[in-house]
Amino acid sequence: MDISILRKVLSLTFFLSLSLLFSDACHEVDREALLHFKRNIIADPSKLLRSWSSSSDCCISWEGVGCDTTSGRVLNLTRPGLFIGNDEFFIDTSMSGTLSPYLGNLSFLQVLDLSNLKDLKGPIPSELGKLSHLTHLFLDTNQLKGPLPFTFRHLHRLKKLHVSDNFLSGVVSPSVFESLTSLSELGLAGNHFSGSVPTSIGNLTSLTKLDIHGNHFSGSIPYGIGKLKSLKYIDLSENHISGIIPESIGGLSELVLLYLNQNQITGMIPSSISGLTSLYYCRLSENKLKGSLPSSIGKLPNIQRLILENNRLSGKLPSTIGKLTTLTDIFFSNNHFTGKIPSSFENLLNLQTLDLSRNRFSGKIPPQLSKLQSLQSLDLSFNPLGLVYIPKFISKMKLFRLKLAKTGIEGHLPKWLTSTSISILDLSSNGLNGKLPHWIGNMTNLSFLNLSNNGFHSSIPAEFKNLSLLMDLDLHSNMLTGHMNVIFSKESQNPLGQFNSIDLSNNMFSGPIDKNIGDRPAMATIKSLTLSHNPLSGGIPESMGKLSELQILKLMGNGLSGKIPMELGNVEKLSTIILSRNELRGNIPKQVLNLINLKEFNVSGNLLSGMIPPHKTTFPASAFLGNHGLCGPPLPPCKHS
Repeated sequence: MDISILRKVLSLTFFLSLSLLFSDACHEVDREALLHFKRNIIADPSKLLRSWSSSSDCCISWEGVGCDTTSGRVLNLTRPGLFIGNDEFFIDTSMSGTLSPYLGNLSFLQVLDLSNLKDLKGPIPSELGKLSHLTHLFLDTNQLKGPLPFTFRHLHRLKKLHVSDNFLSGVVSPSVFESLTSLSELGLAGNHFSGSVPTSIGNLTSLTKLDIHGNHFSGSIPYGIGKLKSLKYIDLSENHISGIIPESIGGLSELVLLYLNQNQITGMIPSSISGLTSLYYCRLSENKLKGSLPSSIGKLPNIQRLILENNRLSGKLPSTIGKLTTLTDIFFSNNHFTGKIPSSFENLLNLQTLDLSRNRFSGKIPPQLSKLQSLQSLDLSFNPLGLVYIPKFISKMKLFRLKLAKTGIEGHLPKWLTSTSISILDLSSNGLNGKLPHWIGNMTNLSFLNLSNNGFHSSIPAEFKNLSLLMDLDLHSNMLTGHMNVIFSKESQNPLGQFNSIDLSNNMFSGPIDKNIGDRPAMATIKSLTLSHNPLSGGIPESMGKLSELQILKLMGNGLSGKIPMELGNVEKLSTIILSRNELRGNIPKQVLNLINLKEFNVSGNLLSGMIPPHKTTFPASAFLGNHGLCGPPLPPCKHS
């Protein structure tokens, strides 16, 4: 569970317990307001409002209601959908209906929590702006619509405002926040708000948490954000924010989390970033940032995760990164970084993930990386490293994931790979050649293996069956020969080791497809099967109709004969069926063409005949061309004798 949700639930449990201390008679105005709220609730499956009876005292008998001891005025209304029950287990429930404007009559209310009820709809009543004593307002995780009420500007005592994960929309007026100087938490995330980020946020000097991610905010980050010296959490991600990261951001010395990812932010990372001395998590990925990484980034003494992937950053990596000894994760992929990988990385002894893929790094991998005994994932793929061979010092590391696709590796697979505990191995798009070694069957930790686009030229060794944890296999674009059935019949450790995807296309595999492929335990949950462009023979096995999880089937250019088995119509999740350029005969089974999820279908270039069955999904004529016996929409109509 998210720690912030847990903290909120625990604090609200305290508020709920307060209601047990209050025993004076409920004020009539408040009682009527609460009953009006109850009348607007059309479904209450967990009976959160069961105790709210007109014949009882709301201060004494009504769950979730707390009153002042002297005046009988309601101070707390807390009926969240996620709360701690009497047995200290979390209870998750819901409530349907709308928010009554009469809630605005609870003029002494301090806490209003109707969060996580999932099904509260309609607008937020503007009357809530009359609640001048309100300090905590939680309406998050519902289906509320409309704007953030302009009347909220009157809530001068408000400390926490959370309306995240609704369907709220419109431009948020800067005037709403101008006077909310007591606000410490602002949560607007997961809505449809648009327009600029309100500049008045810069006036909220008590703010510790600002979360507006997942909206349609545009414009630039307000420069005044640097005045929020108490900020610990900023999440502006998944918006349309542009402009630069303001230099003023360096003044946020208390900041622990900074998420600006998935925006359109340009310019350079400011050197003032060194001022974020409390920062643990920094995510600036999926933007348009450019220029070099400032050397001042080495002055972040607490940083753990640094995520800069999918930008336009360039230049050499500063050696000062080696001073960030608290780092656990580096994600710099898909940028324009150049030069060598700094040897200073040897100091990052807590590093678990190093992803420098899809850049322009060159030169050797520093052997000092072997000191990183905490490293679990190393991805240097798609860099012009010119490795020639996989450095042997990698065998001394404790890697779970090793990805070196298109890094200039040549020759044979090194046998020392068997002494590693690697589970995910990607050596695709290199110059590897020779036979697929028998000892590969000893790499029993493998769950993902990609050796595609190399020059392997042998059959699949029998020992391959020992890869009982393997779930994703990509061997496409090699010169592999023999039968592929040893792959389908490999061992598995149910449910581990059942295939998710197989791509054996563009090889020289021959012989028929295993007729029992649908009964093989390792194939029980496969989602994608691609065997195209191999000189196979025989037909499409009927047992494929038992592959109930299959979504993608590609058998193009295989020389397959016989009929399209109607049993494929049993595989309801199939979305793609490509059977073109074979020697298939007979009719197209209507059960197959009318699969409910089918979006792509191609049987062109076969020997099929008869009328194309009526079908709801629209397929182009090109999907059926080259079958001289086929007729009917989308091809020309059939000729009746």
